[in-house]
Amino acid sequence: MPSRHRLPLMAAVTAATLLSPPANAQTFTGTADPIIQRIWRLGQDSSQVEPLAQTLLDSLGPRLMGSPNMVASQNWMVKMYGSWGIDAKREEFGTWRGWRRGVSHIDLIAPRVRSLEGMMVGFSPGTKGRDVTVEPIVLPAFKDSLEFVKWLPQAKGKMVMISAPQQSCRPTTDWTANATPASAAKMAALRDSLRFTWSGNNVRGTGYSAALGGGALGLRLEEAGAAGAITFRFKDSRGGMEVFETYNKTTPTIALSCEDYGLVFRLADRKQGPKLRMNLDAQLLGEQPVSNVIATMKGSTKPNEYVMMSAHFDSWDASSGATDNGTGTLVMLEAMRILRKVLPNPQRTILVGHWAGEEEGLIGSRVYAATHPDVVNNMQGLFNQDNGTGRITRLSASGWPMAANKLLEWHDKLPKEFQEQAPFNGGGGQNTIGQAGGGSDNASFACYGAPTFGLGAAGWNYSEYTWHTDKDTYDKVVFDDLRGNATLTAMLVYLASEEPEFIKRDSTVALIMRQLANAAP
Repeated sequence: MPSRHRLPLMAAVTAATLLSPPANAQTFTGTADPIIQRIWRLGQDSSQVEPLAQTLLDSLGPRLMGSPNMVASQNWMVKMYGSWGIDAKREEFGTWRGWRRGVSHIDLIAPRVRSLEGMMVGFSPGTKGRDVTVEPIVLPAFKDSLEFVKWLPQAKGKMVMISAPQQSCRPTTDWTANATPASAAKMAALRDSLRFTWSGNNVRGTGYSAALGGGALGLRLEEAGAAGAITFRFKDSRGGMEVFETYNKTTPTIALSCEDYGLVFRLADRKQGPKLRMNLDAQLLGEQPVSNVIATMKGSTKPNEYVMMSAHFDSWDASSGATDNGTGTLVMLEAMRILRKVLPNPQRTILVGHWAGEEEGLIGSRVYAATHPDVVNNMQGLFNQDNGTGRITRLSASGWPMAANKLLEWHDKLPKEFQEQAPFNGGGGQNTIGQAGGGSDNASFACYGAPTFGLGAAGWNYSEYTWHTDKDTYDKVVFDDLRGNATLTAMLVYLASEEPEFIKRDSTVALIMRQLANAAP
């Protein structure tokens, strides 16, 4: 564990609790269930989500699979569970390429001087402790891959700009609110035209993909002797940039902000002699063991039936991974803490899965579902959260008709405040109980036939602002909503655990779902 993580983390949580302002006392209506009442009081009046979030997001930080940060964060989580009397452990499931991020310094030194806003993308090689001066060039348009191959010698020793710039870094909302209709329409057309032209000619013309942080194109440029690649992925919000990963082995890939990418692009495109000085600290660590964290409260009367809470723990590492998916992680941590106090002997075994590798393709949850048929086949329900910090406004069920029916029954037993927050109206709007989708770890279990429930959150400009960006930090967490989400989740898990009936599977549907799961790559 790196030395910067050797602070007394659980002591820090305790201290932060004392410094945090008290939660507003709240009341609720609609249920006489004493367990529901206790969950409400613990979740609203003595919540731990703020101090937990501060330690996880500020002190430990991002959790890229294969990084030392991920291991340190998992160890902290296991210790936190242990301090509450809950058994938790890391379950290794394979290896992944390891990487440690250090400091990134990127400066424009010609034709003028400016420190640039940017960083290495994940898994990028560094500059081996040296200042490196490089010339940026723009990836031109190509008629076909043969033309690209002829051009490749020009990339030798250069940093190749492989992304389309933006005509304006102002978000669309600025243009809509302030520009004339004609000017706003012109800007929208320019953006669309540049995106399609660049994708179709500059990138696709090479015959390679530039997905995420450069993809196969970045590797081909490295093979040709390029000094590296410069990327930019626009988020239609003020100031954010998406930062993903590269597979380059020796040369760096950096991401620049919208403004600075545009600056360097224009200088290079107009042959005005731009030079960059970079000092990039990174370490490729080779294959590293990777694991999920599984927490368990053993069932008393039905220990071989399971209710599971689910949230991926990994993140991209441009910031802190706060809303993707630190908030989902904190919901499950806090819900389990509450349940340990109010339901120390649940009927069914309650599990929490904190998954690794969701960002790389649901890897941790898929491996767990495939290798734990005893859990999947005896799953009463899995509750997953993975779309930001907002209050839960949509409950969804997938897998079985009985799962949706039971969710409706549990919904009716919730306090009226939560029923109104996420009502069932039979429609397809935002505030509904509806069909669960894929795209997160619930899909790993649904494919193997387990009933799954999605906990959909209000937006808070998640997709445009924090999702996979350098702005996904502690200050973006809406703690009032997070407290409510942990409280609601604890209630649903309690109701599922104590439900007299086991959610039945239809044998025909089960066979089809099993075949689909076995056919998955």
